Amino acid sequence: MTVFVTGGLGFIGSNFVFAHLKRHAADSIVILDNHSYAANSKNIYGLYEDYRVTIVNCDIAEEERLKYMYETYSPTITYHFAAESHVDNSIAGDDVFVKSNIIGTHNILKCIRKFGGRLIHVSTDEVYGSLGPYESGFTEKTPYDPRNPYSATKAASDHLVRSYVNTHKIQAVITNCSNNYGPRQHSEKFIPTIIRKAMANEPIPVYGTGKNIRDWLFVEDHCDAILTVAANFKAGERYNIGGGYEESNYHLACLILEMMGKPKSLIEFVEDRKGHDYRYSMDYSKIKSELGWTPKTNILDGLRKTLEWYNNA
Repeated sequence: MTVFVTGGLGFIGSNFVFAHLKRHAADSIVILDNHSYAANSKNIYGLYEDYRVTIVNCDIAEEERLKYMYETYSPTITYHFAAESHVDNSIAGDDVFVKSNIIGTHNILKCIRKFGGRLIHVSTDEVYGSLGPYESGFTEKTPYDPRNPYSATKAASDHLVRSYVNTHKIQAVITNCSNNYGPRQHSEKFIPTIIRKAMANEPIPVYGTGKNIRDWLFVEDHCDAILTVAANFKAGERYNIGGGYEESNYHLACLILEMMGKPKSLIEFVEDRKGHDYRYSMDYSKIKSELGWTPKTNILDGLRKTLEWYNNA
């Protein structure tokens, strides 16, 4: 079987390539990646000589190029990870987010409509908006309420997928995940920034008072969840994927510093992000009850694996 992995040189996509090959050794994977700043060819080190893996420089926003890829390889399933995903960057300028997250996804949908195959569209918890301190976690029935340009473009892409399932009867599933962390994550993200700055004994910037809360999901658990969804594919379904560990940015930074033997005094509170969502929390009871999936990695083990990767990178 031939599968497409868009954004396969990025953080989650590259981890997924390894996870997929481990579980489905006979499959062939075609990585479609535009080699943006967030892509890193080192993320798939060890696979360049693997006959099962083909890497194609392809921007999903370029429709004709993408059509050619579908005509050439005829994938059975597309795992769609490619996206612009940094909220700060979307606030500074959102054109590339519209291009990649909306137009790129639209092009994939048109290709699948024309050439067939299945789609797993990987999205985010940020489409649901922000929670108060005591509100229940997001469910698949939570109304969308995106509050920044990044989450708005991801919400738009989710709606496009749902519309193509309903109108054109394509075979697609949407997954919405909480904040991922782990090996191969781009250095601009929160946990890599903490580790990178701490290693250099530099100030670690934390927005506002550091009280904003996120639901942390180890990337290998996320990949396992997506493979579980694929193995139990049901067109039109949506699944929330969470890590089951909520923590404030400040206390997470303190935990990592403690594990690294670094002082909390490295933390430096900086001006808060515009429109900063207070809290995300994912209710993943649906995927647990229907597919039997739960996260396997607790935060300490996940952070140890992450720190080990950075120490050896």
